[in-house]
Order: sequence, then C-alpha cells, then structure tokens
Amino acid sequence: MPSPAIALALGLASFLASPALVLPRDERLAAALERASENRAALEAALARVPAEQRGSLAFLIAHMPARDLRSLSAERLLDEVAGAHDARDAAPWKERLPEAIFREHVLPYANVSEARDPWRAELRAIALPLIEGATTPLAAAQKLNEQLFAKLNVRYSTARKRADQSPKESMETGLASCTGLSILLVDACRSVGIPARLAGTANWVDKRGNHTWVEVWDGEWHFTGAAEQDPAGFDRGWFVGDAAKAQPGREHGIFAVRWERTGVIFPLAWARGADEVAAEEVTARYARASEPAASTSAELFVKVLDASGRRVKAAVELVPDAASGATTQRGEPRRERRHQRSPALRAFLRRARDAARGAGRRQRHGRRGERAR
Repeated sequence: MPSPAIALALGLASFLASPALVLPRDERLAAALERASENRAALEAALARVPAEQRGSLAFLIAHMPARDLRSLSAERLLDEVAGAHDARDAAPWKERLPEAIFREHVLPYANVSEARDPWRAELRAIALPLIEGATTPLAAAQKLNEQLFAKLNVRYSTARKRADQSPKESMETGLASCTGLSILLVDACRSVGIPARLAGTANWVDKRGNHTWVEVWDGEWHFTGAAEQDPAGFDRGWFVGDAAKAQPGREHGIFAVRWERTGVIFPLAWARGADEVAAEEVTARYARASEPAASTSAELFVKVLDASGRRVKAAVELVPDAASGATTQRGEPRRERRHQRSPALRAFLRRARDAARGAGRRQRHGRRGERAR
C-alpha cells in the first residue's frame, strides 16, 4: 500500500492528466499553489479528492483565490463550497441556460470583496429557496429575493453598522448593514440558489459625495438593482441611475463589477484604499449608455389668467399653435401651479403669442415661470 504522501501525489497527477478536465491556465493554478505556502498540501488534497465533474470548478476557484484565502481555507471548506454551488445550479430551472463561464465566475465563488470568509451557502439556501418558489428565470428569482429577504432576516441599511464590508453572518447578527453589506447579502443569497450575481459600484461619485455599491444579476445579460431597494417594475431602475450616467472612466469615479478571475483590473474598495486583491471589470460605459436620458420634447408651462384689476381668476384657456408649428391645440382650466407639458414647437409658439399679447395690452398673460426636462 502506498504511503499517504504517495497516494496524494498519484491522485493529483491523475487529476491534472484527466482529458475531460477543463482547467484554467496551468501556470495560474501552479502559481496559486505556490503562493499557498504551508496550506498548499490542503489545496492539493482538495484537488485530489473532488469528484471528477467538479474538478474544473475547484481548479478555477483555487487559481484565482486571493492570497489570504490560499493560505487559510481548508480542503473541507473548498469542497463544501464547490459541491454547494453545483447542487444549486443543478436544481435551478435555468440550469440549461447558464454558461459554464458565468457559473464559475458568479455562482461558484464563496466571497465578493474583502468580507470575512464565514460560511453562508447552506444557511442562505435554506432561507432563499422558499422565497423564490415559482420563479423560472434568474431575474424573477432575484426580484423575489430582493423583495422578501431583508424583511425576513430583519436586516436594514444603517450607517451604524460595524463595518462597510460585513459578511452575511455579521449583517444577520446585528440587523444593520451598509449598501455594501446589503449587496453582499443579496448576492450570496442569489448564488445559494444558483442565480448568477455580483457586486457593482463606484468608489466615489463624480460629485465626490461618496461611494455606492449595488447588485448585478445575469439573465442572458447583466441587469442591476439596489439591494433592499427593489423597484416593483423590475431591474435596471434605481435612484442612482442619474449618478451612474455621469461616471467617469478610471479607478476614482468609474463603475466596476466584481470578477473572480484575475483580470488585471482591480475593484476599488472605498473602505480599503490601495487594496488590490479584488478583481473586476470596468463597466462605466455600459451604465452611461443605459442611463442616458432621451432627448427632451417637453417642458413645464404655468398659465395665469388675470382680470382687469390684476387679480388672478379661474378661466378656461385654449392654446392654439400656428399651422407651421406642428403642435396640437391644448385646453384646460388653470389653477394654482397647474403644469402642462409642451413640445418645443409649442413652446416657440407660446413665446410669440406672449410677446404679441403684451404689445396689444391683452388682459390675459401667458407667463412661463420655469422649464424642467423630464
């Protein structure tokens, strides 16, 4: 019988030689094992013991692990994480539509940024599964989670949270979390049931009022939502859309989305300036396009009718544009701060009508008090 060391070496050699195995680039896996230092034996043990169908996932996970995890996470923890991710994918209604690359990047990972590496997958899966009952797409399931998860766990946003980058365990214990902590909790809940999800955010808005973190969910393409800020109308909506449209490429004011694979791009951590272990891709341009407002074709118009003594009166008003303007006749009864939306052509007509009315000394005056694009 071979010694344990020889058996481990034989198992690892067989693993690496498997023709059906899809591995990350060999040099990345080898370099990761080298960086693991004294924990290398544990990682090699995990690689030797993992079921054949999960080997590629574990190899990918190890090849791109942050240095602190390479030196500390046990074989048992990694095997549990890989098995849990595979189980979640296999049970998901959308498993046939989930590309392997998306699964490995955004379901498999056990962490997002710099949070504590507390186990969460099994606990969150038990909580999340009943909440997504009936959902058949990643977006529908994620929407259900965002609507119900935080109330069920009694976790809310608060600047009194202990840390910006809390793990799900820390947020659930205190009931308080930052936007980053809420986003980590939602992403991990999504991953626990096979929904591909990741963190996105900026280290500092262009107006320099601070950072913000939110969640992206993959369903054929990436869609965004605020954690605990779900919109009943679905994804790609939020209070930060206008701010995101103004983002500027670059580490300080750009928008980044977290990756697991080492890309050479770093996710900027507002709470840990200079940290370089969280991989990312910059998505600033996508948010600028998605958030770009359509050209304005309306404006606010305030109409005030006065009698001969200058007192305001209520009276029917009809605005009739000239034929060349292309605008339609507008009718209504003015009252305090009544607002009407008008096309550019009608606005031009009203300006001409106003000037003519003033010249003729008419009692009715059309005062344009303000204009705001919608």
